[in-house]
Amino acid sequence: MKRDDRPWGYFEVVADLPECKVKRIVVHPGGRLSLQRHRRRDEHWFVVCGSAVARVGDRDIALGKGGSLDIPRTFLHRVENTGGEDFVFVEVQTGDYFGEDDIERVEDDYGRA
Repeated sequence: MKRDDRPWGYFEVVADLPECKVKRIVVHPGGRLSLQRHRRRDEHWFVVCGSAVARVGDRDIALGKGGSLDIPRTFLHRVENTGGEDFVFVEVQTGDYFGEDDIERVEDDYGRA
């Protein structure tokens, strides 16, 4: 698997198929992803380890090992590692397009919005 480093941690693509894309995402302590949305895909997250708070729409959701959530397309979302260890989750994308250019960043701590 190829590792793609980001300011908040990194991700690895586990599977990239016509019907879905699967990523293993690692968010370092204190890191958070941009507030973003996607037009062409839905996401399902399953937590492997660590703790975080996810923002989905107008809801904050505490996540821990074994937890999961669904993010419908067009919903604003982000995740922030609130614990002292890496937050690791598996993301399964479904829809008709899985390119990184389907990310619309609304707010970003690292100047990418």
